[in-house]
Amino acid sequence: MNIALIIAGGSGNRMGQDIPKQFIHVNNCPIIVYTMLAFQKHPDISAIAVVCLGGWETVLASYAHQYNVTKLRWVFPGGTSGQESIRNGIYGLRNNDVKNNDLVLIHDAVRPLVSQSIISSNIATCQHYGYAITGVCCQEAILESEDGFYSTTSIPRDKLIRTQTPQTFRLKDIINAHEMAKEKGIVNSVSSCTLLAELGGYEMHIVPGEGRNIKITTTEDLEIFKVMLQTSKKEWLK
Repeated sequence: MNIALIIAGGSGNRMGQDIPKQFIHVNNCPIIVYTMLAFQKHPDISAIAVVCLGGWETVLASYAHQYNVTKLRWVFPGGTSGQESIRNGIYGLRNNDVKNNDLVLIHDAVRPLVSQSIISSNIATCQHYGYAITGVCCQEAILESEDGFYSTTSIPRDKLIRTQTPQTFRLKDIINAHEMAKEKGIVNSVSSCTLLAELGGYEMHIVPGEGRNIKITTTEDLEIFKVMLQTSKKEWLK
């Protein structure tokens, strides 16, 4: 099976809204529904699991029914950090008899514009190499700063990759990584790829991402998302 594990355990404080950012409505549809529907319509996705912020499970189930997200099979509790939420999700899959070699596409709930081609590439790359990390080459000049106000050092951008999601693994491999992290005291890695980097010894294969695959974390991101919804990919690239 190929399972989409959507991480929706955060409260989204940076958005400054009364409800979590993943449940904000855009054009009368919650952001998380756009995300679930991207995986719902992909023919190679067998099932969807969501790691959900506590207290929102019933709302999520209601939205899945309303928008006909029939592949939603499991809802797991969110954690106090992204790393803990992912761990809750992968352990939940294991406890529900998902097989060791099944593929898990770990994806941010607030990346609603993930394309079908990115999903396909993640599956194909993980099947072939064992790992798949969505990323885009860095186009901006990069400065290093200790405080966010001053800098004396630039970082060459030609070797830098900005990661996105999905990040895809066989279930047994990502569980092993989290168990190793627990043993080493790594508790707050920001994503699955940074967790593997901190552990060392993993060769992560990059899947080309897209500029449209934005992560909605601020009100500015939300406005960009609204504009993108109104234009086709071809129009946006002009």
